[in-house]
Amino acid sequence: MAGELALAFIAIALLAWAVIDGRYVDLSAIVPEVSGPRDVVSTSFSLCAGAGGTCVIDGDTIRIADIDTPEVRDYRCPEEKALGDRATRRMLELVNAGAFTMALWDHRDEDQYGRKLRVLWRDGQSLGMILVAEGLARPWDGARRSWCA
Repeated sequence: MAGELALAFIAIALLAWAVIDGRYVDLSAIVPEVSGPRDVVSTSFSLCAGAGGTCVIDGDTIRIADIDTPEVRDYRCPEEKALGDRATRRMLELVNAGAFTMALWDHRDEDQYGRKLRVLWRDGQSLGMILVAEGLARPWDGARRSWCA
């Protein structure tokens, strides 16, 4: 059963990637306009071990604004934690693959918690939407939903 579930998940992720990458769906309806100046980022990131530094964890300082990812700290079930860890590792790979730009999202600089809201771009593609295509995130629609079955 677990093998069949894993195979189904992989098939869905590949299908989503093909549909988005092949431009068969228009994501502009769910991804707000990116505006303002774009900052080019070219540095090496690591997983966070504590506060500070250039590291990737859970959006405490800069929130990748176009996606909703599973929680890795205040998760509600083991599956959410496992998927959140995979999303974190994958985003770490993506940001370390080369320079990218950070742009304002939906004309907002910060959220209600003071986190900077940014969309990460490389070669005209949102790094967040890569996670969506791979089944590791959802497009941000303004509401958090459960990652647990």
